[in-house]
Amino acid sequence: MEFLTQIDDYLTGQLGEFGPLIVVGGLGLFMILLVIPLIMNQPEDPMKKLGNNIANEGKRKTRSKKDQLRQTGRNEQLEKFANFLEPQDAEELSAMQLKLRQAGYISKDAVRFFHFAQMALGIAGLIAGVAYVIILGNNGEELDTQQMLMYVVGPGGVGYMLPKYWVTRRVEARKEEIIAGFPDSLDMMLVCVEAGQSLDQSIVRVATELKASYPALGEEFEIVAYEMKAGKDKSAVLRDMGDRCGVQDISSFVTVLVQSATFGTPVAEALRVYAGEMRDKRVMRAEEAANKLPTKMTLATMGLTVPPLLVILVGPSANGISNLGSMGGN
Repeated sequence: MEFLTQIDDYLTGQLGEFGPLIVVGGLGLFMILLVIPLIMNQPEDPMKKLGNNIANEGKRKTRSKKDQLRQTGRNEQLEKFANFLEPQDAEELSAMQLKLRQAGYISKDAVRFFHFAQMALGIAGLIAGVAYVIILGNNGEELDTQQMLMYVVGPGGVGYMLPKYWVTRRVEARKEEIIAGFPDSLDMMLVCVEAGQSLDQSIVRVATELKASYPALGEEFEIVAYEMKAGKDKSAVLRDMGDRCGVQDISSFVTVLVQSATFGTPVAEALRVYAGEMRDKRVMRAEEAANKLPTKMTLATMGLTVPPLLVILVGPSANGISNLGSMGGN
């Protein structure tokens, strides 16, 4: 007991009142980081390994270039932690997969990588917070409980939320790219259809041409082309594209094509009308952005022009008043 008391007194003297708690937390994080590689390197079950080998052999025989876009492979290391890295609720898992697909991550392991990144960055933030608290304690600064929680838990929370923030930004950036390139893709598709190509051939052509200028939109059209070639129902393929993009213009475009196929109207006529609407809509977006610009520049203009103008106008008067005051005092 005396030995433990001496250790407690030493830690309290070096790290402050919460020194033992900091050491215990650091040892806990160290043990977690030490156990994770050991768990990931566990030997694989022989029966499961045999089943995977048989399945992989069958995939090698039947795999084609079309299947490569579907990302059939999965990470075996993350498979061991599927219960921890994937939501158990089917609706929550589906919503997370849809959001990651809207961000451009179409791999089957995207959800697992996302939650693994959250866990890893959260632990790294906690470690950084504990190290910062230790450095402050060594410098002789006393921290209360609220400050210590803020310095330790704050970086961990930031690290945990960073992947979510990144995915949200990616989704918005991808939507903006799709909206910017969609009118051009409609014009190109209209030209292909009026030149005598079918809708499937025009989608393949548009996907090829858009890869350089709008990669996200070109990738979506390429997925549609491969799924149509695989024999999937055209209406379902187009609706899936609308869900993946998450853009209202794409959803309206899908509705136009489905209704055109249902009622038997010419596809070229429907594309011509909708392409004209998209061009007008792009012009209106540009005008809207231009009209918002003066309002956004108001604060900057006032902050950068009003203070110098006041100095120029009021400065000489203030200087004269101060000189008069000094002369009157003399």
